[in-house]
Amino acid sequence: MLFHEIGGPEVLTVEEVGLPDPAPGEVLVRVEALALNRAEVLFRAGQYYYQPTLPGSRNGYEAAGEVEAVGEGVTSFAPGDLVMSAGNFELSAHGVHADRVLLPDTALVPRPSGTDAITAAAVWLTYTTAYGALVERAGMTPGDRILITGASSGVGTAAIQVARRAGAVPIVTTRTEAKRQRLYELGAEHVIVSEDEDVVKETKRLTGGRGADIVLDAIGGAGFAALGEAVVEDGTLVSYGWLDEQPILLPRQWPLTVHGYANFAVTDTEAGRHRASHYVNSGLTDGTLRPVVAEVFEGLDHIRDAHRLMESNAQVGKIVVRV
Repeated sequence: MLFHEIGGPEVLTVEEVGLPDPAPGEVLVRVEALALNRAEVLFRAGQYYYQPTLPGSRNGYEAAGEVEAVGEGVTSFAPGDLVMSAGNFELSAHGVHADRVLLPDTALVPRPSGTDAITAAAVWLTYTTAYGALVERAGMTPGDRILITGASSGVGTAAIQVARRAGAVPIVTTRTEAKRQRLYELGAEHVIVSEDEDVVKETKRLTGGRGADIVLDAIGGAGFAALGEAVVEDGTLVSYGWLDEQPILLPRQWPLTVHGYANFAVTDTEAGRHRASHYVNSGLTDGTLRPVVAEVFEGLDHIRDAHRLMESNAQVGKIVVRV
């Protein structure tokens, strides 16, 4: 899947491209399923934090598949191994929305035993983002009240489970009433509908006037400053997304800690990938992590439909394409 200009889903094209044999340090993967994130939609539209290299840009952070061949010096993987992409690469050069991809061996992680391709495609980026932001960066502990904005997203639904797994209390926001009940079903302790309710006042009320210990924010913009009023004194705010494209305004309720989180903080190092992989694998094994899949499209030719669904904001959870 390539695009030669920035724009809407219509700029995406599926083209035949020759692949060389794996070079030293590279792995050839046959893709079984891929997943879509907000990042790929922004990248295609020229609104991501870096710009695509045009023409002929690739796209896509997440895919699950099987190793077909390895280059010289690769010892971590062998033909037949089931793998997932680690999402730690530049999208134009290494985007994985394709039926076969060549990747550096450092851009792959083992697929958990017994995990089907749909689940594997949907699990890595969202759960490692939630884990990295809440556990590694914010230091989440049992009993913490966690305010999760934009909670119907892939990361949002994952963060609910990551919080629950730690013994924390997920308080979540969604824009409209339509998704309230589904978020309760997915494990939210409290749901705040931001279109009808004041997020700060409701957070204070639901925590007995105390406020949230940690805020995990997907929205950014001017509204980020107001979230400082919803957090406890010396609490932590983590910004990982920018659904609001306006500059993020910082709160002034000092003391508090503000982190701008990107998942490369975990996935860029071998040690980080090791920790995140074991966290995800153990959660899938014991059932505490269960990816929420909103819809599965059949075939790479439906990638435009997947992008349109993402832009509609109608989904709860991950959008997956079976290749």
